Amino acid sequence: MRIILRLIIIALLFESVLWGDGIEKKIPILCYHRFGDSINDSTTIKTSEFAKQLAWLQANNYSVISLDSAIKYLTGQIKTIPDRSVVITADDGHKSIYYEMAPLIKKHRIPVTLFIYPSAISNTNYSMTWEQLRELENTKLFQVESHTYWHPNFKQEKKKLSSDEYEKFVDKQLAGSKQMLEKKMGHEVKYLAWAFGIYDYELITKAVQSGYIAAFTIEKRSAAKSDTLMTLPRSMVVSIYDIEVFKKIVSEDN
Repeated sequence: MRIILRLIIIALLFESVLWGDGIEKKIPILCYHRFGDSINDSTTIKTSEFAKQLAWLQANNYSVISLDSAIKYLTGQIKTIPDRSVVITADDGHKSIYYEMAPLIKKHRIPVTLFIYPSAISNTNYSMTWEQLRELENTKLFQVESHTYWHPNFKQEKKKLSSDEYEKFVDKQLAGSKQMLEKKMGHEVKYLAWAFGIYDYELITKAVQSGYIAAFTIEKRSAAKSDTLMTLPRSMVVSIYDIEVFKKIVSEDN
């Protein structure tokens, strides 16, 4: 009997090592905004630099996984993910995502989550259209999620508005955004990116009540199982970062 027990324990230990169940993997979640041939602001990166980043990930055996897969791993719904996993997200819905980012994503066949504030879509000259968003989702590589209704600064709005006005305002930004995106895109919206990375206990409570299962900040570190689901960190990739800085961001915990 003791021999059998020992064999079972050895088998379990071997399975843990083999599948990575016993070793927690941290996940860099990257946050992009705009792309272009030239740098017009701090959140725009050159499309050529983004191409270098994707090529480096591929050459160094990184696996770009979906945000859904990352959440399932962090919550224990799946036991393991590939070594050197990374998630790519892009905020705001700028038209350069469609014209500059998307061709490279299609080339590499990797998943991307787009955090969108719906007030801009089809309404401004800098944003994508609903038709373009649906076209990207039809590739099965892009997933549209919420970035509030019009990207407000909650701290500033809370100072200006009465308690009742602010409560209605928050409902519009969180529940209203979710409902609009679900209506336009035809699927459930589960995730929220905090505008400007601003959140507090009240906002988190409202987000949960609105039906979000996870929310994301812009805290520069990799996501871990110990993180709270409503304040998961993401690392912004901005114009001042060269390829060496990018390598450090994604390899810090890998």
